[in-house]
Amino acid sequence: MSAPPLPLPERLASRLRDLCALPTDNARYDDLCAAADLVTTLLHSVGMMVWRIDQAGVPLLIARRTGRSSRTLLLYHHYDTAPAGPWRAWSHEPFALAERDAALYARGVVDGKGPLVAHLQALEALIEAEGELPCTVVIVVEGAAHQGSPQLAAALTAHAGLLAANGIMGSVGERTIDSIPFCYSGSKGLLQVRLSARGAAHPIVPGFAPTVRNPLWRLIWALGQIKGEDEDIRIAGFYDQVEGPTREENAQLRRIKLDEPGLLAVFGGKEFLFGMSGTALLRAETTLPTCNIGAIVCEPLLDQAQIPATASARLDFQLVPNQAPVTILSLLQEHLGVVDFADIHLDALAGGYAPLRTAPDAPFIHVAAATGTAVYGQPLPTVPAGPFVLPLHTLTSVSGAPAVTIGMRRPTSNLLGPDEHAPLSDLIRHGQLLIELLTRFAGMA
Repeated sequence: MSAPPLPLPERLASRLRDLCALPTDNARYDDLCAAADLVTTLLHSVGMMVWRIDQAGVPLLIARRTGRSSRTLLLYHHYDTAPAGPWRAWSHEPFALAERDAALYARGVVDGKGPLVAHLQALEALIEAEGELPCTVVIVVEGAAHQGSPQLAAALTAHAGLLAANGIMGSVGERTIDSIPFCYSGSKGLLQVRLSARGAAHPIVPGFAPTVRNPLWRLIWALGQIKGEDEDIRIAGFYDQVEGPTREENAQLRRIKLDEPGLLAVFGGKEFLFGMSGTALLRAETTLPTCNIGAIVCEPLLDQAQIPATASARLDFQLVPNQAPVTILSLLQEHLGVVDFADIHLDALAGGYAPLRTAPDAPFIHVAAATGTAVYGQPLPTVPAGPFVLPLHTLTSVSGAPAVTIGMRRPTSNLLGPDEHAPLSDLIRHGQLLIELLTRFAGMA
């Protein structure tokens, strides 16, 4: 006789434990395939048909189950995670799910794997209760989100027939000071580049610094021409197409309060840039483009005084509506020449996509925000975007549907640091929001 099914919270933790045990914080084919295999099994467990597309060694999964209504909701998820970092900084192994103080700890429990399992659990609960789903559900699960989804657009375009939808939901985002998730009507776009400077054919002793060009200094000076101490991006034309928030969006932002003390405590800082606070802080996070330096590397890497042979920097731009990645790349190339740094080599890195902004008065946005009433006792606050990137534009370009994203990240979630974690209640509520959305969405005219 088979054992009775586990209650939903225990079932959620059990499945998340299995998925988090598979390391997907790298581009190793075997690890990613093992995770894709398990996700496929989970998708089959809720009666979904699954198509698997291998894109440069990273499996993409597209799943579909027909519901009562002909309306279709597309869910975007990913099973890859950020690097675990030094294991000694964790309170336990990063790929072993730990339960502590009603929270679940593991790499990916907030960013990727946790929201995916929570949504699959919600679909299972609906099927157990009603025998079917209120509407058709399509799920896209990729394994290269942290690389910038480099092959996603091509793969989805080739399988566009599977992706027709009336709405799209992602699972990325922040919360208010009252821990109510934001409902984002869009997402910033992404451009990733590498700047490189070359010096001598090989490292040379530092005594030649008066007579030999140091590529690291050259790179640093070039970077100083891209962004100044005032945080202004100096690329000519960079801001030309940027539009400020609309009157309605400004009104939305003024009604929201962030957990600023919580964020500052996690960041280890005393204040935000320029002392920003309140609406100004939220407006900067949601409506301003960025240019960030993620790494500077000298080659070869020697732990001694030297004039390196080469130096490179990795930059990422988070873009807002009307800023096309290809246009910003061209402007950056032109800018380097104008400021006499044409010798700096510019490479566009794989992965990136355009920004997306859905009109805040779109019916789908209102329906998504209204799900908060059943789960949190009030509608989810709506904002145009957030401090993250997501390939929503890629999904809408193929499906033609409006998109939202509802996250479950708290200031203390540690998405890139040790002990990434989420309260179990957040995962359960994330699933409950989906149940409410499916029910409301199925009844839309």
